[in-house]
Formats: sequence, structure tokens, C-alpha cells
Amino acid sequence: MPATDTYCTAHSIDDFRHNLATVQRRIAEACKRAGRDPQTVRLLPVSKTIPEDRLRLAYAAGCRQMGENKVQEALRKAETMSDLSDLRWSVIGHLQTNKAKYVARFASEFQALDNLRVAQELDRRLQAEGRGLDVLVQVNTSRESSKFGLPPDEVLAFVRQLPAFTSLRVHGLMTLAVFSPDLALVRPCFVKLRHLRDQLRQEAPDGIDMTDLSMGMSGDFEAAIEEGATIVRVGQAI
Repeated sequence: MPATDTYCTAHSIDDFRHNLATVQRRIAEACKRAGRDPQTVRLLPVSKTIPEDRLRLAYAAGCRQMGENKVQEALRKAETMSDLSDLRWSVIGHLQTNKAKYVARFASEFQALDNLRVAQELDRRLQAEGRGLDVLVQVNTSRESSKFGLPPDEVLAFVRQLPAFTSLRVHGLMTLAVFSPDLALVRPCFVKLRHLRDQLRQEAPDGIDMTDLSMGMSGDFEAAIEEGATIVRVGQAI
């Protein structure tokens, strides 16, 4: 996993363009190794902790979606940058039930669904807003107690209950791999999520789409792509 200081911090539009091009090239190379089309991998730039002025530079460089961990930070940015009408926001961090109302108001995607109470509250709030929401189910593939997400053996039972929430458009799974420079430890998390997705494609109820795998960050997204990622969440490298 590359050290943080190996990345070029972007402070201008040209910096962001350079970093984005570098990441896209790495995505393309990983796809080539895996025999995949780079168009099957979506890059989600992670914008947490980055101030609005730099996010506007990233937008000018071509970013049209951004991922945020903290709901209230994301809401504040979405409101202050609402003039950028084609900018989509993904919430990728754990969500408490009492903050579902904020996600229902502004987000286009929620990647960390692992609780039926949150699903119910999101659905209720979304219906009041007249909106739908793309969601991914978070899976704790590493089984670390410090991470959120469902244990892999509980995902099928959870997914079978999601058709009741008609405002949620389920389209896959998300995981946080073991944080380690040793890809031999990281890669099994990606393999496990892919195998689980393949199982769910056979057993999930009608209306539940299991196309996407959101896995891989700046230090390991190439391995994630080699194992089937369709969404990579990249912050530091951009």
C-alpha cells in the first residue's frame, strides 16, 4: 500500500487533472491484466475532509461525483455547492438512523446499508421527499470488530427483506478490506465479496440487483479491480 506522502496533493485544476489521469491509467492497466473493459469500473473520488474550494477545482477537472463518510459534512458541502447541478454525492460511511433524513434529502447513493432500521427510515424519508436512492449493502469481509457491515453469512437473509423498502434501489455490495500493505491479506476480502455477490445473484429476490462491487481504495484498488470491483473509492491518490 503506497505511503500517503507518495501522492501529489492537488491544489490546482491541472493537479487534479494529472492525478485523475494517473488513477484512470492505473485502472485501465489493472483491467487489462484482468481481461476487463475499463468502462466497467466506476471511479468514485472520495472528498472527505477536503474543503469546498479544492472540491470546486476537482469539479472543474472533471469530477462529477464525490464520496463522503460523514453525513453532516456531506450535506453541508452539497448545499453550498448546489450550483453545480450535475454533481452527485455518495455517502460511503456508517449511517445512524436519526441522520437518514439528511441522506434522503441530497444523496444519490448510499454505500453502507447494513441495518433494517436504517433501511426503514431511509425509505420513509425518501417517500416523503419523492425520491429514490441507489444503495449498496456493506459486508464486513474481514470480520474485524472495528468495522461496520454485515457478517457474510447474514447478508442473504438481510437482502431478502429489502424489497419491502420500495424507495431503495439495491445494486450490489460494498466492503472495507483489511488495512495492510500486504496484498496477500487484503485480496481475500475482495475475493470473498465477489463470491458472495455471485451467490446472491442466484438467491436474491426479484428486484434486487447484484451487479456492483464497491471495493478498493487508493492503496489497493488495482487488486480490487483484478478481483472484480466495479466501483473503486479513491481519495488520497486524487
